[in-house]
Parts: sequence; C-alpha cells; structure tokens
Amino acid sequence: MAWLEACYPEAEQKAALLANWLLTAERTVFFTGAGMSTESNLPDFRSKEGWWRRIDPRTVATPDALNDDYPLFKDFYAARMKSLEAAVPHAGYHVISSWESRGMVQAVATQNVDGLHRKAGSRNVYELHGRLQAVRCSRCDEQASEQDFRRGIPCQICGGKLRPGVVLFGEILPEKDWDDALAAVQQSDLIITIGTSLEVYPANQIPLMSSGRSVYINSEYSGAAADFDLVLEGRAGEILQQVDRLLKSVKK
Repeated sequence: MAWLEACYPEAEQKAALLANWLLTAERTVFFTGAGMSTESNLPDFRSKEGWWRRIDPRTVATPDALNDDYPLFKDFYAARMKSLEAAVPHAGYHVISSWESRGMVQAVATQNVDGLHRKAGSRNVYELHGRLQAVRCSRCDEQASEQDFRRGIPCQICGGKLRPGVVLFGEILPEKDWDDALAAVQQSDLIITIGTSLEVYPANQIPLMSSGRSVYINSEYSGAAADFDLVLEGRAGEILQQVDRLLKSVKK
C-alpha cells in the first residue's frame, strides 16, 4: 500500500488500487444486483414504495400467483415494466460497457431483470434471473409481446396466460446463463460485485466461485463484505467513474 499512500490522497486510494487490479487482470467479471438499478431510479424489488407497498412481492412473484391470482400477478409485473419506460442506464453502466469494448471486462453476470446492461452497450451479459420484457406463454412457451401481456391478452397460439421472462420464486435459474456465468467466473482472476446484499441463493454463490481477487462495491456495508479482498462503500456510478478517470490518467 506504500505506493498508494505516496501517490494518491486517502479518498482515492481504494479506487486507485481497483484501477491497478483492472489493468493487471487478464479476465475480469462483474456481478451486479439491485443497487445498480436503483441508481437509475428503478425501485428495488423489495422496496416498500409504489402501489405494491402493502403487498409482499414474494407472494406475487410465484407460480401460484400466476395460476391462481393472475390479475394481481399481471398488474404487479405491468407496473414494473412501466417503470422501465423512462429508465436510462446511469454512467456506471456505460463505464462497464466501455471497459468491455476495450477488452478489460470479459463478462457481466446480473441478478437484475431490467436489461439496462444491454441497453448501455454491454454484450456479454448473463441474466441469471431472466429479463422482464422477454414475455412468453406460461403454457406453450411461445414468445409474445410485452404489449399483449400488459393489456391482459392471452397467448395467440394456445390461449394460455402470458408471463414475463423472469425467474419466479421456486423456479430454477436459466440453465445456459447460469452455466456460462459460472464458467466465466471460474476463469476470472478479478471479480467485481456491485449493489447486492448477496442474500438470494444460488446467485449469491457466484462471487465465491472465483479464485482471483474479489471486490465489493455497495452503497452500504454488508456483512458479506468481509469475504472480499477490497470493499468500496458508495454509489456504484460514482465509484466506477472515479476508477475510470484514474485509468485514463494512467494511460496518459
């Protein structure tokens, strides 16, 4: 740490260390959670704000709700889809995307279902909990439009109930995305976890699968942070921009 203390003020030392690790890593993988989305003004899945504040989302985001209380199920997910209409990826998403285009990031594994990583330009994205806008039929699995789902129109092939392409409680994760994410993490020598409390199994096992250096970025300290080599507390977008500025200054 001597070179950090000599070259950088205390407020920049952790970001500078992360910048150094990014420059020296051969394979870097990001693992992101709801903390990335909330900075783009999207409510956390467990947020008590909004029209569902008196409803536990864990009772709505289930196969039982899909089958037995479809109007509530549809309204819940239609509201989430509506919240995405004006959602714009914050600067942190674009930093990750730019690092990928420069060959510094090999993959992004995310628990988020909002598609903001792809919207920001990231290409190698593994969506471990699916994607909200990828609507399909719950009976025949035929793809359908988001508009039909939000209007309550049944599947035009078999008449089944439409659903968003997300993983409901009790369902298994998408096999291909999970396997690809796991392979990427196992091959990484740097994994950067952002905006997740690491409470949701099995996705919370992802950071543990890397034998390389591990970094945890979150707006507040979590008990899970003790398992990481480097912890940066603060807003993801601001920290990623700070690291990016340091990287650009080094290259100059």
